[in-house]
Amino acid sequence: MNSSPEADYLRALYQSWSDRMAANPDLTIADLRSMFDEWHQPTFEPEGVTYRSDVLAGVAATWAVPTEADISRVILYTHGGGFAVGSASSHRKFVGHLAKQLGVTAVAIDYRRAPEHPFPAQIEDSTAVYKELMSRGYKPQNITTSGDSAGGNLAISTVLKLREDGIDLPGSVIVFSPWLDMEHIGATLETNKETDALVSKEILQAMSGMFLGETGSPHDPLANPLKADYQNFPRLYISAGAVETLLDNSLDLEEIAKVSGVDVTLSVVSGMQHVFPILAGRAHEADTELSQIAKWFKTPVTG
Repeated sequence: MNSSPEADYLRALYQSWSDRMAANPDLTIADLRSMFDEWHQPTFEPEGVTYRSDVLAGVAATWAVPTEADISRVILYTHGGGFAVGSASSHRKFVGHLAKQLGVTAVAIDYRRAPEHPFPAQIEDSTAVYKELMSRGYKPQNITTSGDSAGGNLAISTVLKLREDGIDLPGSVIVFSPWLDMEHIGATLETNKETDALVSKEILQAMSGMFLGETGSPHDPLANPLKADYQNFPRLYISAGAVETLLDNSLDLEEIAKVSGVDVTLSVVSGMQHVFPILAGRAHEADTELSQIAKWFKTPVTG
């Protein structure tokens, strides 16, 4: 199935980034961050959502509060961008759409980024914010960790770290096109390299190098959640695009989680690029996916 003309906006944006990076391989990290902050452009502004700035556990953050949201429930959102680029600002509108669909509040955090702050700085920030949310009165079961790409990794690894530290886990986890494999061995890195307009093996190798730094290991389960044990992990929703190079990460995650008995749902949408739900409000594929996630989120857990 081909993507809609509206969804093609994202492919075109990604292709423009790829072209700019290819034309100027000496782009600084500041240049790249400026470019990737264009990530907000595919997303239409959601109606009925207000925003406010905050600092939680020393981490700058942006709250999204939909009208009539259940303020006792919150999404802790970690943005994508290879752990090095992207921001709460680049994802603000998307997080607003997600929160509105789920009927809850959300907080997107500006965790410390590589290369200035390599692993595990990002997980230190996200787990600190989680604890701060608990101290503000949010019950763990009313917290959802969520994120896209590298932020999807963090949404998962945050839970793994909380479990390791004996802290009560969130009620659910929602990830969009998660980037988990720090070894770069997924078959779709090759089979989808002609259809993915942004993510190449070379980019992933550069990003993982900055993320892991001199001391991080690509085999550490907190850096590479495909190496983790998913016993007692919260219910999990995985969203991915069928034409993206990182598709195998989502497929492998579903299989690993399922073996451990996790309540896991995988949605792979044909013709779609990396983190395609960021087209929220613009493309029907994104809105349909968010609607499906909302239905999953609001369905009572049985058993």
